[in-house]
This record gives sequence, C-alpha cells and structure tokens, in this order.
Amino acid sequence: MFERDILVGQLKNNQDWDVIIIGGGATGLGVALDSATRGYKTLLLEQVDFAKGTSSRSTKLVHGGVRYLAQGNIDLVREALYERGLLLKNASHLVSNQSFIIPNYRWWDNFFYTAGLKVYDFLSGKLSFGSSKRIKKKETISRLSTLSIDKLKGGVLYHDGQFDDARLAVNMAQSCIENGATVLNHFKVKNLLKTKDNIVNGVVAVDTETSIEYKISGKTIINATGVFTDEVLKMDNSSAKDSIRPSQGVHLVLDKSFLPGDDAIMIPKTDDGRVLFLVPWHNRVVVGTTDTLLNSHSLEPKALDREVDFIISTANRYLHKKVAKEDVLSIFAGLRPLAAPKDKSETTKEISRSHKIIVSDSELITITGGKWTTYRKMAQDTVNKMIEMNKLPYAECKTQDLLIHGANGSVDKSHHLYIYGTDRKGIEQIIKDNPSLGERLHERLEFTKAEVIWAIRHEMARTIEDVLARRVRVLFLDAKAAMEIAPIVGELLRAELDKSKDWRAEQISEFISIADHYVLK
Repeated sequence: MFERDILVGQLKNNQDWDVIIIGGGATGLGVALDSATRGYKTLLLEQVDFAKGTSSRSTKLVHGGVRYLAQGNIDLVREALYERGLLLKNASHLVSNQSFIIPNYRWWDNFFYTAGLKVYDFLSGKLSFGSSKRIKKKETISRLSTLSIDKLKGGVLYHDGQFDDARLAVNMAQSCIENGATVLNHFKVKNLLKTKDNIVNGVVAVDTETSIEYKISGKTIINATGVFTDEVLKMDNSSAKDSIRPSQGVHLVLDKSFLPGDDAIMIPKTDDGRVLFLVPWHNRVVVGTTDTLLNSHSLEPKALDREVDFIISTANRYLHKKVAKEDVLSIFAGLRPLAAPKDKSETTKEISRSHKIIVSDSELITITGGKWTTYRKMAQDTVNKMIEMNKLPYAECKTQDLLIHGANGSVDKSHHLYIYGTDRKGIEQIIKDNPSLGERLHERLEFTKAEVIWAIRHEMARTIEDVLARRVRVLFLDAKAAMEIAPIVGELLRAELDKSKDWRAEQISEFISIADHYVLK
C-alpha cells in the first residue's frame, strides 16, 4: 500500500485529478487528508521528503500560544486551543499533555502570569488540558531540580501539548493514502500548466529518483510550500512580488540531566521580548527558540553563532546546572514562512501567525502562515475555498474526528516505541522474525535496526536522511551518533531497495554533509 511503485503507478494511471497539492509539510498533508476524506481525487507532490522543511523543526509543542495571548490575539489562541484538543484525541500516540512551569523571580509576576493563564484555561473550554495554578517556591524547586533558586519567588504551572512533528507528518501521509490519496515524496514540481485563458490546470513534475518527467492535469492546484511559496507564485507570474519573509528559529538539544523531571520550563520574556522553552522530548531536552528575520531561505538553514549564544546565555540565567557548547547533542534550524513585513519597522514577533489563503488571477490557490497546531483548520478552510470557487462539488469536512494512522487512545512513554502507536506490533514482529534486527543502532541510542526496516517498508523512507532525520529522529537527538551509524543505515537501505554499493557510498556522503550542520562546532 505504501510502496513507491504502486503510488507512481497511480500517478501514471490517472490523467485528471480533482486536487493537486504542491508541498508535503504539515499544511500540504493536511489539505491532502481533508480533500481525500471528502472523496476528491487527490495528489500530493513533495520535492524532497514529508516535513523536510519547517514541519520537522518546530519546538515540539501543540499549543494555543501564550505569547499570542499577551499580544491580545484572542481569536488565534482560541482556534489553536480547540485544534490542540482535537490533536490530542486524533493523534493520541504522538501528542501528550505536557506540564509547564513559569519560574517567577518577582512577586508581581506570580499574579500577572496566574491571571493570564486563567484566561488561557477559559479559552480552551471543554478541551482543556488541565487548570493552571500558582505554586510555591518549595514545590517549584522540587519539580525543577536544576533551576536557579536565587531570588526565586515561586512559579505558575500550566498545561499544553507536546508532540513529535515529523512523525505526525509521516503518519498523516499514511492516513492520506489509506483514504485514497496518492502522495509522493522526492517528486519536484518544475512548472505549472495553464489553459488558453491563463487558468492553472496542472503541473509539470519530475521523479527525482528516476528523472522521469510528468505532465499532470488537475481541476485545482494548491501551493502549500511554506518558505518556498514565492517560487511557485513566480512559476504562475514571473513578476509576482515576494509575499514571504523567512524567520529562522534555532533549537539546541541537551541531555536529560539538564531538566530531569517531567515538567517543561517556559521563560515568558527574554532580553529581546521573545519566549524561551526548555521541553522534555524523547528523553532529551529541546531548548529554543530564536526568531531572526532572514533575506533568503534554503532546505538546510544554518544556525547563526549569535542565535546559539543567545539560547545558551538565556538558559544559563535560569539553570544552576550550566550549559556549555560541548553539551549540545544536536542543533537544528527551521524557517517560518511569515508574511513579508510592509515596512522595515515591523518585527517578527508582531507579524500575525494567522493563516491566509490567496487566490491568484490564474486561480492558483496559495495557503500560507499558520502553525502546526492549526494545520487541520487551515486545510479545512483551503478545501472550503475550492468549493466556494466552484472547483469541486460540495462535501462535508470529515477531519474533526478522524484518527490519524497509529492513534491508539493512550501514550505510555515507558518504552521508546510508543510513538508508533498501533504500528508498534509490526516492529516487534520484525524483531521476532529476525532477532538480529532488535540490535541497537548505537550504544548511546535506544533505536533499533528494526525501526529502519519499518521506515523503509511502511513509511516511504528512501534515503539515509529520510530515516535518521524524520522517521527515527536520531539526527535531531544526537547528531554525532547519527553520522556514526550512517553506514549501517545505508546498508539496510541498500539491501531493502536493491541498490548498488556506489549508491550506498553516495548516500553516506550526502548525509554526512547535511548532518555536519547539526553538530555544534
């Protein structure tokens, strides 16, 4: 079902699609899932891999956005809190309730944040993750054992969601296929097709594995390419002005000893007015994020020295166990596709995170903005726009209660295979059939060879990077270990995909050059 040959065959055998989506991140996959479940013939094409860009590089939070509440953006927060609640129900193996503590070093902060978070609780309504409350200094210290206690007055406890972003994207791709869509990674859209009246009615795409080019017709074309939005808009209109200004967010990953408990830390106001999180994730700690406007974008953005220094120095103001550069296991940078500021005075923290649907004169539909938490609502609005334009017959949205592939009703984090949900049995069966595949990939890692085999056979992984960045999240958890096990993963891929030794050598070389950016020098 998830075999590439079958999916490419579906592309060859279908000449006309109802919906063609360019981009396989959270937004594109969301649109594909909404479209397919309404019964439309749906095709999604992703130039590299699902969630290769922004959608695998988040702070790992499913949240309403306490920061947006402080800005007075009540509607965005209410919408995101509602979608957060749906995600907890529909992707229960990947989304969990995470407790956060805001440490307070001034008496006034205790009252200010307690009051603000009560509004946050109220806006979540029936889908609340739990009530916020003020906690005393003693409890704050007992829950956050590495926290600096000098001048500490107490803390405020609240609840939000935590998840694995790339794993959710992969499971969404599987859900799309199970609901009749054709989704293909490593398929690059090179151009748009148009009618004599200059209406977009298809795409020219190339399978980057075979270099075979396809001309594909569709009733409606969706541009869901994130920071690459303007490239597609310029395919449509070469004189189109830039609509996106990328903002870079950087995260550092540390050993669990820097935050040994179950609680996350939220620093609500850093020196430059941003928010900093320290979040438990896969038995490590993710620390971030930065918010730096850039003038260009790439598939592999690089962290700036000043961003790394900012995160470490800010974290060290709040921790008595000090972070040094050599403690960083991995560093990853992601780009947010923000609406281009209208003037130079506008800063990233003031640009709305609300999503926006743009319809070009050619009837190309572009969906931009938003965030992971609201992907489902973004998709619903996009498909509704197609119907409103009379591109498609009316059909009701069905994603509100749709379980994502793998959802199993509960999250037991006592074993690292919990993230596979109902697929866990399949991985355990692989080990049962071949015990050698139960071996760990690296002495520092919990992950096994069986997970690599599963990723290739059932999760559409085609490269070492697909496996180690977005299926088995080693690159984001321990970059040096990822580089060390690249030859092992390359050999498993070579054997499964029936490739040559030269292909394996090329794969290892390509992965090492990418992974090098995740190691803090």
